[in-house]
Amino acid sequence: MPIITVKISEELQRKMRELRHINWSEVVRNAIRKRIELESGRNIAKALLLNEKNIIKPDKGFSSSEFIRRWRERVRWLEK
Repeated sequence: MPIITVKISEELQRKMRELRHINWSEVVRNAIRKRIELESGRNIAKALLLNEKNIIKPDKGFSSSEFIRRWRERVRWLEK
């Protein structure tokens, strides 16, 4: 498995040592995984917008703003 190095402040390191029961490597892996999912979601949203703008002519009553709003709420849910 590849190894990465992260620099943190001495204060943060001290606080982490106080919480030795936490697997900090797993915390970092999960944070990276969530960030990748978030960025992937943004790429999908961009692709959808390009598709809508260049190819699809929306049906009458379709609101791209409402669609984007719903998509952003969905992405926020993934961040939690």
